Amino acid sequence: MRTVARFMNQLSTDSDNRASRYPLLAHPHVHLSGTVDQAMYQSFREQLSNAPDEGAIVVAISTLGGDPEVARLMGDEIRLMRDYSEREILFLGKVAVYSAGATFMAAFPVDKRFLTRGTRIMIHERLITKTINLSGPLRSCVASLKASLHEIEHSIRIEEEGFTDLVRGSDISFETVRERAPENWYIEAEEARDLKLVLDVI
Repeated sequence: MRTVARFMNQLSTDSDNRASRYPLLAHPHVHLSGTVDQAMYQSFREQLSNAPDEGAIVVAISTLGGDPEVARLMGDEIRLMRDYSEREILFLGKVAVYSAGATFMAAFPVDKRFLTRGTRIMIHERLITKTINLSGPLRSCVASLKASLHEIEHSIRIEEEGFTDLVRGSDISFETVRERAPENWYIEAEEARDLKLVLDVI
């Protein structure tokens, strides 16, 4: 029993030490939770504007998903701030980083990403629900079909760009994420760390 107790105590100590390596993560400057939508974007902008003018910034998020374009917009804000100010900006995923949350995480280099224990990432393909009604001259019908096809093809390109950013610098290949995404790929925090998709788990 003493051996088990000592082992459990060591696990607890290792976990505490791991968290203590990254003191900045204890107090994120930006807290995002819920659906990724325009309301989250507004909150993101307000909190970012209230962050300190100097030093590193920590952005924490917990989400089951939402609008991928809003996620890309927030990610672009992070990229621009990093490029223009050369400030360190850290990502902290909590509990759930699903769908659009993973899209947002892709804006951060892998060595700037962290997850809390028990957090899961979920990666999937973009979804579309569209009804096409054809009516009128035949040439107009062809144009309508081509427009829908172009929309899908362009969305696939955007999706693949996001997958590329997400796995860049990790041990996950683009081919792997593209293959696993259709089945809703869930990645636990420790697995994400082992695959170098994130720097560490706290």
